[in-house]
Amino acid sequence: MPLKKPAQQPHPRREPRFDRPLSLESVKEIFSGCVDFMERTVYLNGDRQRTVTVCYLLGMTRNERLSDYILRPLAQDRSLSQAPEGELFSLLQYGALYNLAAIRRDTLDDVVNDLLLGSCALFFPGRMDVLTLPVPTEEKRGVGEPENEPALKGSRESFVESIRTNTAMVRRKLKAPQLKIKEHIVGRQSRTQVDVLYLEDMADPETVKQVEEKLGEIDIDGLEAAGNLEEYMADTSRSPFPLMAYTQRPDRLCQGLLEGRVALLADGIPLGWMVPGTIDQFFKTGQDRAYHWMVASALSLVRYFCALITVLLPGLYIALVTFHPEAIPPKLALSIVAAKQEVPFSTIFEVLIMLLAFEVIQEAGLRLPSPIGATVSILGGLVVGNAAVEAHIVSPTVLIAVAIAGVAGYTQPSQDFGNALRLWRFLLAILSSVGGLFGLSLGCAGLIYHLARLESFGVPYLAPFTTGTKMPRGHPSLLRLPLPKMKWRDGAVHSKNRRNQR
Repeated sequence: MPLKKPAQQPHPRREPRFDRPLSLESVKEIFSGCVDFMERTVYLNGDRQRTVTVCYLLGMTRNERLSDYILRPLAQDRSLSQAPEGELFSLLQYGALYNLAAIRRDTLDDVVNDLLLGSCALFFPGRMDVLTLPVPTEEKRGVGEPENEPALKGSRESFVESIRTNTAMVRRKLKAPQLKIKEHIVGRQSRTQVDVLYLEDMADPETVKQVEEKLGEIDIDGLEAAGNLEEYMADTSRSPFPLMAYTQRPDRLCQGLLEGRVALLADGIPLGWMVPGTIDQFFKTGQDRAYHWMVASALSLVRYFCALITVLLPGLYIALVTFHPEAIPPKLALSIVAAKQEVPFSTIFEVLIMLLAFEVIQEAGLRLPSPIGATVSILGGLVVGNAAVEAHIVSPTVLIAVAIAGVAGYTQPSQDFGNALRLWRFLLAILSSVGGLFGLSLGCAGLIYHLARLESFGVPYLAPFTTGTKMPRGHPSLLRLPLPKMKWRDGAVHSKNRRNQR
């Protein structure tokens, strides 16, 4: 029998979402079965002949504002009961209610969306339009310190889950009218607010246009995690390296805006993103401009050096011990040979099993609660490290090499970039086990080629280290000059105004 074709499904982004006339009955039908949907009929100044129906979602609105600023004037203002029928709507919209905003709506989609955002809706008998008044609740987590980016010398504010609180923190730090904030709604079901922030006289208009177009093309049920936005905005399907830098700190986001970048904030996610993303962003910290320029430059060099150590050291150890022992100093070679005499496994197996054990211990420590996670990490390190060496499963030199590579990876300010280096560390170790230094060199060439192919919103990923852009920069990519000598902005290549100071 021939297979039946599946029934044609409606388009997930159908517009309008609710193809019905705007009425109180339509709204009640949409929210039927919702225990938090509230409806109340109010007599205008006690006049039973003139009524208004107030609808809202319990928990999304602030009860005190709704009672004091809307219900009380409706029930007690004498002018409302005496106003002509045709002027009542305008009277409520332009002055009779004590609310900051009053918006006239004439579509069912707009009314439903306003209710979900914390507004109340006023339905008038015989009218085909509705008055919505925003009275959202302000219950949210308080502004605290950033956990992933600790502030040793500087601001201790961190983004929270409320997008309006986050934009207010950015506004307080950048009191410039050129700071533009545009809102987009992402997610068919979650209806998440995503704001695009940029400085009009600095950001590249083409980058702003690309960001808004990509936001408009996102078609998912809900934007509930940071990865949802990152994977749709930047094509990360072929690369483990992050193409959008993120931060918990408002001061660092403002610094990115001043560099000519475009920022993104999403409601419900306590992070901010900066695009276009270049590789130097993932080696910077919020403290680089707080320290003395010599100290900041030295720490920057340490981070780059540790990135090389974490990705190369296991593969280099395998290549030298297995294929090129003549390249090892004699005393060190004799020490390695003596340590491996009672180990039954090959060097390749030792390194790979220790790298895998290191990853397992790290994941176990991250997934458990903090007190238990710290205990598991300590016990796991003692058992896997000391016991494995005493049982002659691995040699001490392998344990030292893997431990140095693992600790060096923790110096990376960006955890996403560090995770990408961890994946390439396994790949280079496997290539070294097959071809020695030749395989390691081939893997390094492939890594550089892969990074050179990446682009973020039209900007090369390795732009800070290339000369093809021919754009002046604030300072060399590996060092930080004294601030008075940084005459040019870092950041986006196609910035409107690259001059930073005289």
